[in-house]
Amino acid sequence: MNKFFDRNSRIIGNALDSISEHDMERLISDCERTIRKGHKVIASGLGKNVPICDKFVGTMLSLGLDAGFLHMNSAVHGDMGMVHKGDLVIILTKSGATAETVYLVELLRKREDVKLWLISFEQQSVLADTMENKILIQMEHEGDLWDIVPNNSTTLNLIVLQTVAVELSRRLRLDLERDFKPNHPGGAIGERLNHK
Repeated sequence: MNKFFDRNSRIIGNALDSISEHDMERLISDCERTIRKGHKVIASGLGKNVPICDKFVGTMLSLGLDAGFLHMNSAVHGDMGMVHKGDLVIILTKSGATAETVYLVELLRKREDVKLWLISFEQQSVLADTMENKILIQMEHEGDLWDIVPNNSTTLNLIVLQTVAVELSRRLRLDLERDFKPNHPGGAIGERLNHK
């Protein structure tokens, strides 16, 4: 193992092993039902989780699956309008106690038929203690000098969300020609697909 990656690879591996397979199955199944019913999966986060949400949404859209990103700060300034009846919202928060996040969850709970899921790293928190649907990840260290820089936690969030997207493509039996190729007319992927 390369010395630069050895420690964090171990930390990330152990953290992934801590995730309940049962809860992961429930999350993927809920997302599948949401998409099959014609609704969308929304990822919501703050700070360094914003590009993680963007990557997930980009993957979902590239597969032709309806998805969106709800920024927790702008949500209360009108962006909550993207959340419709039947949608599923995945809340990303390391602590499970950030004021903006807790407030947004309170507001979303008032929306009719909106499924909420939490991905967090604290086994006990305001949200972990009150949300029924959750993926709680046990992570020993962020991997930086002070165990404070969002490093391993954001990597783990990305792995979990990308796994959801890839597993959805399998369960929905997406087709390369029908579902993926039309969304990639350009770039290296588009060129590769056009030569198939």
